[in-house]
Amino acid sequence: MATERSLGALLRSLQIPPHEQDGLSLLPTATSLLAVLKNPLNITLLASQLLAAPAIWDQPVDLHVCRRIISVFNTAAMAILQSEESEDPRIPWGGPGPRKLDREQWVKAVVGGADEKSPRWRHLLLIGGVLLGFEGQDRQGLSWSVRRKLESALVTAAQLALDELDPRDGIDGHCIIMVLNYSFQLLSDGERERLDYDRLLPVMVQTTYFSPEGFESAYFLGSVDQDIVQTPSKRFAWPSQSATVQRITAIASSPLVSALGPLSRLIAHAVENSRDPRLVAQSVDRIADFVRTLIVQWRQNKLSEVDKAEEQEFLDAESLRDTIPNLWKLLRNCLYSVVIILRAVLGRVVNDRALASDKSAPFISMQTLHILRNLYFISSRVGQNSSSQHTFVTLAAVDILAQYPELTENFLTSIKPSELGQIPAHPLDRCLDLYFLNTSELFTTVISPKFSEDVLIQAALPYLPAGGNNHLLEIFEAAHSLVLAVFAIPNNAAVAAKHLPFYIDNLFAVFPNNLSGRQFRLAFKTVLQVTAPPSPIANRQPLLPSILLEVLYDRAYNSASKTPLPPSSQAPSASTSDPEMAKAAQIPLSEQAFLVLALIDSLCFLRVEDLEEWLPLTANLINAVSPSEMRKVCVGRFWDALSNGEMDVERAHYCVTWWSTKGGREMIILGSENASAQGDEVQGAYMSGAIGAVASESKL
Repeated sequence: MATERSLGALLRSLQIPPHEQDGLSLLPTATSLLAVLKNPLNITLLASQLLAAPAIWDQPVDLHVCRRIISVFNTAAMAILQSEESEDPRIPWGGPGPRKLDREQWVKAVVGGADEKSPRWRHLLLIGGVLLGFEGQDRQGLSWSVRRKLESALVTAAQLALDELDPRDGIDGHCIIMVLNYSFQLLSDGERERLDYDRLLPVMVQTTYFSPEGFESAYFLGSVDQDIVQTPSKRFAWPSQSATVQRITAIASSPLVSALGPLSRLIAHAVENSRDPRLVAQSVDRIADFVRTLIVQWRQNKLSEVDKAEEQEFLDAESLRDTIPNLWKLLRNCLYSVVIILRAVLGRVVNDRALASDKSAPFISMQTLHILRNLYFISSRVGQNSSSQHTFVTLAAVDILAQYPELTENFLTSIKPSELGQIPAHPLDRCLDLYFLNTSELFTTVISPKFSEDVLIQAALPYLPAGGNNHLLEIFEAAHSLVLAVFAIPNNAAVAAKHLPFYIDNLFAVFPNNLSGRQFRLAFKTVLQVTAPPSPIANRQPLLPSILLEVLYDRAYNSASKTPLPPSSQAPSASTSDPEMAKAAQIPLSEQAFLVLALIDSLCFLRVEDLEEWLPLTANLINAVSPSEMRKVCVGRFWDALSNGEMDVERAHYCVTWWSTKGGREMIILGSENASAQGDEVQGAYMSGAIGAVASESKL
């Protein structure tokens, strides 16, 4: 009788208007009663009232309220499971009072509360809560038949709720997405196929990125600026007590954003299974609108004015430790969410005939790259290569767009720096320049030489000598990489011949102060490869490789420093399993040693007749390196270049001849002067080994 009295009091309280009674405070009592009631009619009545009670629903409702309703049914279902597991099997059923309901009867009674007194979208809260309570976290609390009925009921309720959806961005659509996100992993493949993804996809994108329950159209980012203050130490601070910090925390803890990973995969699944290809393209457009607003809002934020390398100098230590990391975590989650969806979009483009057409594929790819560009201020911090999905999206979009050279040039024109030939002052503009340089490098094989010269080279020129600036180091490396990529394209021979003198002058000017030894070696080797046969430049200027090597030789022999460079200029060497090579990589090298190594790296591109001249000169230069530890590194690299397969057959044959019969071994091992003295004593070309004995016999 006490249970019935409690039920009656609860039901009366649920009918009281919300301004007189806090309906949410009644939910713990409702949860307890659902788990202990024995009369199925009472259970059905209580479940029905929880979905229609004025004390709960006659007020503004958000997803936090909906999640608490789910929790009522979820917790009650878990309590039923626990009570059955804790029962003493020796005590028989029966005794005074109604017989306790079994699980199937209890589920049937609760689901009976999803009636016409409440709208369809609230039925999802009940059914989803029961399913999660019994089957969530691999509990397997229901029989196969009952679980299938619950799954079917959930999908049916979702379909009907979508049909009744308020065209305004209301709580009903948000609730449908939240429940499906929580329970989607519990649905069988057959039930998943029943969902109408054409209806779901627009609702999910709208709810996730534009609704107050999601990312709020990214306007939260610009509002942060109002709470950025300047401290007495002339630093920017974002106090943890500010309203915008609380807003960021609320967004991150909202029912949708806190489960953003599964939600993003659900949206990606909808993209893959939508029957209307136009909805996929429209979803990309909507996401593009969102990220466009995101980057505009970021520019309006004072935090965007601080370069990453300057944060310790211009930002408050407490903010760097407490509040700002939470903002970047939210932005990083937003980035990963968009990338997951774009991966599904490009997978659909590859496999869908309609989306793969010339009218759709290149434009979706361009839109994708625009989205990645607007998110680059986030991805440049976390690292583009940190996510395999991000790499796939980038390369897939590039591969698709590269099939359309004219559209490719139009795209690159649309994202090129606003003022070519100048380094912008704002960190965000420099970040976008970095994206342009990195992305353009992927298209160098398909764009015209004129475009490469007028746009790509001009965009890279201001950054080429900027290696000494820590703010520009990454852009500096990207600019060099882009220029070398342009030079390496055979069709760009005229462009390379025109700009190579300037580039070589700049290369020697920035090394070693502003360019690491590894980067210098790579750049010089690439230049030699571009100018050596069979490149078109070699046909027009066959002496250019030798001229470049002469410049390198002269600097290494006459003016290069022999003092070990600092670690920042050494740059990490590639890992190797060879202990000797690994040991050599740990030896600090001088400017002279790096120049010698660059010369050795370039030998594999020279013609045989040029090798005849440059092998002795290289040996002479190696012997000029000091101290002996650095010389040993150069000797090891020289031997490696001759013997590890870098040379083709003809070059390798000459190298063997030079080493064995032309005094090469003696020049390297004994030194140039000793080798020359021995050569004066021993005239003629003899096979190495017993040369002295042969000479003695000839004199006799």
